This record gives sequence, C-alpha cells and structure tokens, in this order.
Amino acid sequence: IFRRLALAFAALFSVVSAQLTITSPGTNDWWVASSLNTISWTCNTSPFMNFSILLTNSNPAVLPAHLVIIAIEENYDCSTTITQQQSAQPATTGYTIQFANTLNSTDIYTQSEPFEIKALGAPYPTATGSAGSISTSTSSAAQATQTGGALAEYVPVGMSMVAALALGLVVA
Repeated sequence: IFRRLALAFAALFSVVSAQLTITSPGTNDWWVASSLNTISWTCNTSPFMNFSILLTNSNPAVLPAHLVIIAIEENYDCSTTITQQQSAQPATTGYTIQFANTLNSTDIYTQSEPFEIKALGAPYPTATGSAGSISTSTSSAAQATQTGGALAEYVPVGMSMVAALALGLVVA
C-alpha cells in the first residue's frame, strides 16, 4: 500500500510541477501597436502540446470579447512573432494574453501579466545584462541595435524568435 501511495504522489507531483507560463509580454514588456511583437512562454515545462493564443482586455469598451490571434500554436516553438495586423489594437493598458484549449477557448491554460500596447512609433522595451541578471529599460530601435538588444521588429513574420536567434537575424 505504501508503494502505491508513493507512486501516486510522485505522479501527482510531476503533474503539479509541470506548468506553462507566459514570459512575454508582461508588466514591463509592452507591445507597440501595428508592429511586429513577440509572445514567449516556458515551453520546457508545459504539459500542453499546442494551444490557441488569445488577446483580451479588462475594459470591454476596448475589446468586448477575446480575440483569437493564433488558432493553433505548437508549444515547442517557445515563442512566436505576431504580425502588424494582429497587433492593430488601440494603444492602452489592461491587455493580457491567454493560452487556451484549441477546441474550447473558455478552457484557459494560462494568462500573462497585464501589459500595455503603446502607440505606433513608441520604443520597444529592451533586455540588457548577463545570464545572472537581466534588467529592462526603454530604448529606441536605433539605440537597441547599437547596444545589441534583440527587437521583435527585426524578426521575419512567421519565424520564431528561437529560429531567428539561430540564424543570427537577432542578437540576445
């Protein structure tokens, strides 16, 4: 009996420890309206093979219902870049990204932190630092290029950030 309980506990623990988290966008990682923007997540710990990507806003006057950005996204991609048309939303706060069941969009797997979509032409957030410490700051596209910041606007549409990094199209 003890052995069966131990096996059941181990199985339960492995399910509980496996989680899916949206790492970008977030509170300090906004989008720019009508521009290429990146969504990234913890693909290595996700128990899901694929999901739908939804955009929501806490203010129904801005977005009355969730908007399906991508109907089926494969988890192994770890990130995706959305097009200018997919991010053509009003510049405001209160947006969240949700990952949902591909057959039932009310079955939400995870949700991002609230984030802002800034007006077209606003600077992207950039990440700087080393593997031990990452800090975010705002910078214009030109400044980010000079400092080695990776910007979503330079990733070709339809290509994941991982593939763009591998091909040397962006630097981390």
